[in-house]
Amino acid sequence: MRGFRTEPDGTVSAELTIDEVAILLDLTSQFSELLRQRPAGDEAIDRLLPDAYPDDASASAEFRRFTSDGLVDRKLATAGILLESIRVAVAESTAAGATGEQATVLRLDAAAAQSWLTAIGDLRLTIASRLGIEEDGDGGAPGEAMTEVYDWLGFVQGSLVDALDGDQP
Repeated sequence: MRGFRTEPDGTVSAELTIDEVAILLDLTSQFSELLRQRPAGDEAIDRLLPDAYPDDASASAEFRRFTSDGLVDRKLATAGILLESIRVAVAESTAAGATGEQATVLRLDAAAAQSWLTAIGDLRLTIASRLGIEEDGDGGAPGEAMTEVYDWLGFVQGSLVDALDGDQP
């Protein structure tokens, strides 16, 4: 992937390799399953659904009781938009005669792009919890596959922000 770019019609687009498509589909599917299961004590779930009142367990539990289902539903919806937009792009590329090794052209309107930003942020947060990354500047083990994926997702997210802001190289 070279990064997102703004198209004349106002959409943003990027070319994804077959491996990038597979990574995004797999990660997003795993993320969605994690949200559906919400295992207690899972660091990723704790970061995705943080305590509203860290110093007041009772108030946090009450807040979570009223808000967590809606938050999970929204996160699942944005992940679903990411999955569906990739599936549509793959289908369109295949219909246009692209072979498995050729890039898939992904096009996103403004609403889908915002969903992508949210979903990619959630994926990065989940991976960060697995790698022990607490804040900017922390890094996973260099050369570790998930560290590479985490960094790549940061690039994807950054290039999408740049394309939406019109700050393309």
